[in-house]
Amino acid sequence: MEQFQDGHHVRLRCREHGMYLHADKDGRGVSLRRPRASMNAAWAVHLYQEDDDVQYVLLHSAAYGGYLAAMDAPAPLGHRGRRVEQRDYEELEEEAVRWRPVRIVPGDYILLRHASGRFLRANGKFLPWNNGASVVDTVSTMTHWVVERIPAREGMPELPLAGGLDILLPRRWVVYASAGADGGPAFWATLGFKGRSVFRLRSELASDIGIGMGDLAMCVQAGINGRPTPLVVNLPRGTRTLYIVVVPAHVELRYPDVGAE
Repeated sequence: MEQFQDGHHVRLRCREHGMYLHADKDGRGVSLRRPRASMNAAWAVHLYQEDDDVQYVLLHSAAYGGYLAAMDAPAPLGHRGRRVEQRDYEELEEEAVRWRPVRIVPGDYILLRHASGRFLRANGKFLPWNNGASVVDTVSTMTHWVVERIPAREGMPELPLAGGLDILLPRRWVVYASAGADGGPAFWATLGFKGRSVFRLRSELASDIGIGMGDLAMCVQAGINGRPTPLVVNLPRGTRTLYIVVVPAHVELRYPDVGAE
């Protein structure tokens, strides 16, 4: 458990083929991929203490905020076990997002045991195109994980600029909470937004609220119980409604330095 510090960021690397657990760009799926210096490979640690003093590790994507969850549905064709996804953290999903690390002795590997008793497994050992993750009942080297801690960086990273055709993508709704321009009580509002550009979303939110673009930071929140996650990558694909918490830019937020060695 000492490898997981509340509020910090980690990567999960499969012992068998060395690939990292990634949050997919659709904001739902997870997969095993090579890139290491990616926000999609970073997971924020959310420690959860149950009434009986059992402590769980919850992991939410540093890219999109969704929580790593195991479902009862079968894994996709070609994968073993049960499905693993990014999910909102609601009361009904509490058990789905709970994990307990189990150290493998000797060695620096862990198992991630889900509340259901199953273990997080990487796929794609022999068929690399079946590169998703799942949960299974049996332990193998495909269920062995290396936890890599990611240091924090100073300040917000630069947001990617919008592409020229981004605005042609379908519209989605953004529901956001923000303090008023005068610092008054928080209010909820909605914004119709086209495309995936996080840079343009920040600009439009600033205009909608009536403050300067450089005066705000955006956090995405996956579910009522989800922790706000700084939004610094382009929005997930699709038209699913996003829930955004707008905070003053000077508020201290923790950003993973994914490019650090």
